[in-house]
Amino acid sequence: MLNQVHKQKKIIVADADTWSCEELVKLLKSGGFTNIAVANDGSKVYEVLRLYQDNPNDLGVVIIDEDLPQCHIKEMCKSLSHENGGIFLSFIILRKEQAQEPEALGLGSEYQTYEIFKPYRFQELLQLVGFLLVLKHERFLRFQQQEKLITELSTRKLLDAKLKYMVAHDDLTGLLNRHSLEQHLRLVLHKNGKLLQNGALLFIDLDRFGLVNDIEGFDAADRLLVEVVTVIRKAVHGMGLFARIGSDELCLYLDQSSPEQAKAVSEQITRQLESFRFRVRDASYNITASIGIAMLVSPETVKHPAELISKGHQACTIAKKKGRNKIWLYCEEDQAFQERQRDAYWVPVIREALSNNRFFLAFQPIVNLQDGTISHHEVLIRMKTVDGKIITPGEFIPVAERMGLIHGIELWVIEKSIEFLAALPSRFSHVSLAINLSGNAFQDDAIVRFIQQKLEMSWVSPDRLTFEITETAAVENFDRTRIMINQLRALGCHFALDDFGAGFCSFNYLKKFPVDYVKIDGQFIRNLVDDETDQVLVRSMHQIAQRLGKKTIAEYVETPKAITILRDIGINYGQGYILGRPDPELSSQQHFLLNDIKIN
Repeated sequence: MLNQVHKQKKIIVADADTWSCEELVKLLKSGGFTNIAVANDGSKVYEVLRLYQDNPNDLGVVIIDEDLPQCHIKEMCKSLSHENGGIFLSFIILRKEQAQEPEALGLGSEYQTYEIFKPYRFQELLQLVGFLLVLKHERFLRFQQQEKLITELSTRKLLDAKLKYMVAHDDLTGLLNRHSLEQHLRLVLHKNGKLLQNGALLFIDLDRFGLVNDIEGFDAADRLLVEVVTVIRKAVHGMGLFARIGSDELCLYLDQSSPEQAKAVSEQITRQLESFRFRVRDASYNITASIGIAMLVSPETVKHPAELISKGHQACTIAKKKGRNKIWLYCEEDQAFQERQRDAYWVPVIREALSNNRFFLAFQPIVNLQDGTISHHEVLIRMKTVDGKIITPGEFIPVAERMGLIHGIELWVIEKSIEFLAALPSRFSHVSLAINLSGNAFQDDAIVRFIQQKLEMSWVSPDRLTFEITETAAVENFDRTRIMINQLRALGCHFALDDFGAGFCSFNYLKKFPVDYVKIDGQFIRNLVDDETDQVLVRSMHQIAQRLGKKTIAEYVETPKAITILRDIGINYGQGYILGRPDPELSSQQHFLLNDIKIN
């Protein structure tokens, strides 16, 4: 329905006949159409149209004489009235007489052109103008809806494509993510199984990435990853499937690659990274990477991509342990991998033993070499398996230290040792124990409070406990170790430096550690009878310890002759199978009397 908005649209009257043009304008104004422009040739029509090029919807109808000078009506109609043009301008062509058929212009129904023959009826012309204005408005609304729908569909397709990309790629680096890498590797495994082709997975881990992350912040660390990825891409010239599977862990799969080729690519990557400098403000960082290589050999069965990635990760871990910025090829027979497999076996066994109390204590006497009396006992731990087999600590303690389980074992040993002393009859109040601590224990501030609480709750005198730490562990954490030794000594406990002589700069650290006992490493005692050099070294260790006010203990004492030599040197105490084997039944009275060994 025609309304006032429609009547405000621009109507162009194009006629070279001035009288005819004026009559049309009067007619239109009488019908309520006031927004009228007049043109006497084709160029004037285009001048008016150009004023509305940014707002074509404000145009209404063009009433044009068929003989308008400088005008190609057919071309004008084609360019301005087609429904796909978005302008929707309707044309009313004024003809002199009905001499031609309506299709004479050769335009289809999609072009909005209408013809009126002179002499035309005024009312018919006004109705046609009103109809065309309403029709143009409806066409424009339909066009807007179509454009909106197309835009929405395009946006949705773009969003879908973006989501698909994000699902498959890392949003920071643009690399494949782990899920996408595994999907590609599944296809590779299937293909390699049939075509007997080999490949190599390079597991790349940036060394000390956390240092940049902690010092410079997350934004700098993100920028570092992006720049490193760019360096690696250039180094490998776009070869292989490249993915980011962790914060600073990257994987590069090389198809049809031999071990030699994989190593060559890895070396190229490390060289490029060594020459790369990451700069943040005034700081410059040298970035290196450890690379583990896992080969995919067709005759061998790899059931899942994660298995190949895991092998690469294990190789990379060994490369880091070897000093970082190294390349390591995975090999099942490699001692380092076998050690990791042992770790994987022992971890659940140790956890189960802690949970179900499958550990127990054994006690080995430390004997005064001058009179044969027992000074104290070293506490040793044993594990009993489900089938009753006894496991010595050499099997599981190294694993516990590597895998972070030693802390729980040490707390268990301390607690059970204090409970053992508290349960002894009063006539055994002279019995004291020596407990081994790992270097990790000295990084735990809570362990001193734990020991103090257990002693206070059990009423066990602190001087009945001696704590032992190996020389190498003490040196690794020198300052922290010395602080904790002083704290435990302040409680009243004693301290022993174990395996003395096994490390470097032993005498230098000996004078700095406030220990009560020095346990001479067994490597100097085993061949003491036949090796004069060992005798000289043991004598010098004892003399220096004695000058510093510390008592000496010889480990691995196995023969009566060794006892005699140690007594002659002046060693205070001895420990070994000849003096007493580790025994869980310390409650037997004979363990607290003079040892049956005759020391002559």
